[in-house]
Amino acid sequence: MKPVEDWIDGFSPAAGPPPDRLGRFVRWALAGAFPVIFLMLSVSILTGITEIAAAFIVGWLIDLAQTRGPEGMFNDLWLVLLGIGAFFLVLRPAIMGGGAVLTALGLQPNLYPMVLSRLNRHVLGQSLSYFDDDFAGRIAQKAQQTSRALTDVVTETVNTFGYALSAVIGAATLMGAVNWRLAVVLVLWIVGYVFLIRYFLPRIRRRSKDRAGARAVVTGQIVDTISNIATVKLFAHGDFEDRAAIDALGRYRGSTIRFGRIAAGFRFCLMTLAGLLPVGLIGVSLWLWSQGLATAGDIATAGLISTRLAQMSGWVSMTAMGIFSNIGEIEDGIRTLSPGHGVTDRPQAGVPPAVAGAVSFENVKFGYGKRESALDGLDLHVAPGEKVALVGRSGAGKTTAVSLLLRLYEVEGGEIRLDGTDIRDLTQDGLRSNIGMVRQETAMFNRSAMENIRYGRPDASDEEVIEAAKRAHADDFIRELADFRGRTGYAAHLGERGVKLSGGQRQRIALARVILKNAPVLVLDEATSALDSEVEAAIQDTLETVMEGKSVIAIAHRLSTIARMDRIVVLDEGRIVEQGTHVELLAHGGLYAGFWNRQSGGFINLAAE
Repeated sequence: MKPVEDWIDGFSPAAGPPPDRLGRFVRWALAGAFPVIFLMLSVSILTGITEIAAAFIVGWLIDLAQTRGPEGMFNDLWLVLLGIGAFFLVLRPAIMGGGAVLTALGLQPNLYPMVLSRLNRHVLGQSLSYFDDDFAGRIAQKAQQTSRALTDVVTETVNTFGYALSAVIGAATLMGAVNWRLAVVLVLWIVGYVFLIRYFLPRIRRRSKDRAGARAVVTGQIVDTISNIATVKLFAHGDFEDRAAIDALGRYRGSTIRFGRIAAGFRFCLMTLAGLLPVGLIGVSLWLWSQGLATAGDIATAGLISTRLAQMSGWVSMTAMGIFSNIGEIEDGIRTLSPGHGVTDRPQAGVPPAVAGAVSFENVKFGYGKRESALDGLDLHVAPGEKVALVGRSGAGKTTAVSLLLRLYEVEGGEIRLDGTDIRDLTQDGLRSNIGMVRQETAMFNRSAMENIRYGRPDASDEEVIEAAKRAHADDFIRELADFRGRTGYAAHLGERGVKLSGGQRQRIALARVILKNAPVLVLDEATSALDSEVEAAIQDTLETVMEGKSVIAIAHRLSTIARMDRIVVLDEGRIVEQGTHVELLAHGGLYAGFWNRQSGGFINLAAE
């Protein structure tokens, strides 16, 4: 038999995307855990029953002691007393202990990682436009907040409400068995309690949702500032960012005060109502005793039940307030985390076979969902092994074109083909595994240099990683790295987003990564923009070796780096306006020639070479 901690697979995937409605979202997030959840609910119900049984046993013993006397109790009923002792010392602790084990080992360690891994898996599949519209810190905080809140809702619900429901039903039954008047008092109290809950908890839920949204804004604001701390300091805007954080915190404080007001009102009304129950039940049982309609044991039972229910009502209500607060946070998280993927694999999508590297843009249109098009009917064909450069002003559509090739966004018109196959008929991972890319904004993880380069091919050996670093002229500086924990060389961590490296060093590690990947299609988006002239000249030789036999699409504003490409394509306002070799375009005297003359100052002319 599996140990309790393995009864739920804490990392099992969910079917499909997360729904945007609370009930369906909960079923999606907890799928696979419900058998253990219902088992824990059953244990909680048993725990409530034992509480009422304990009160009944105490009252029954008092009446029995009065009728049997001291000698009769211990001489004739020692087996009964032994059984009662076993109830209190064995059965009751075993049930409660079993519930504690299920909660501490079965539910809590597994529900949070299961929900968070499912949400994280969904977020990782989002298109870039999803991340363009939000703070990275806010998205991460929402995923963690939602997972934690749902875990708390489940554990508190099964631990509290199964227990409370069985205790209340058992108490009403027991009071009815004593005298119908006691049952009426208890039922009236329960009705008042239900009305109190129905009035306050929905309001608590709404204000909790507002508070969660305001808290996420604070997180996003602070993370955004810290992520760009160098810019903040360079522009001396510490005070400005401080005010922005204070404004966000002020909105959070206001939402917290509104939540606190409703919570304080709820607690006051609750304590008042809780005080009415023992007064009502003990008072009525005393009156019944005075009329000869109740025994001393009945008074003790009513007293135990009333005080226990009064205490439980406070505990249950505070728990319910926490549950509804968490539900508000879950609903707030659903708004951020449940949108479907903007780019999805078709049901019949497959992995491409051996790729030759033919790339075709056929009447491609794209405008990031706006009226103005970044690409307007782009037609471009790259033959296998051909090296093509894209040139144009900023905003001409160069980076958009390669982003669409990688399906980071979905085309809005036309189609892109790889070896004649519409890339939408390929899986995203299958497509991207055949394209190596170095972007202008190089991405580094706060992991070791070895891990950052190996990201290009996770199964590569250390020797292959080091060889790729040498080819990218990165080996020398990597061996001199050291981090704050004393790790050196390839084991040294690079800091968040590679902040411990210069721009040129980050770009050389990115080049080593793509060299290691060795994909048949290579995309270079300003791949040498952060390098000084000496290193760029050395890497140009490396790039020419890397590009051999590959289809290459290169973007560069420094035209000297692309002058030797097979073909240069000039884009303007999302369309091709010129194409040809460097010499042909200079001779044409068009847009490209103008770019070249401005960069060379009119003194350099490679047309004569």
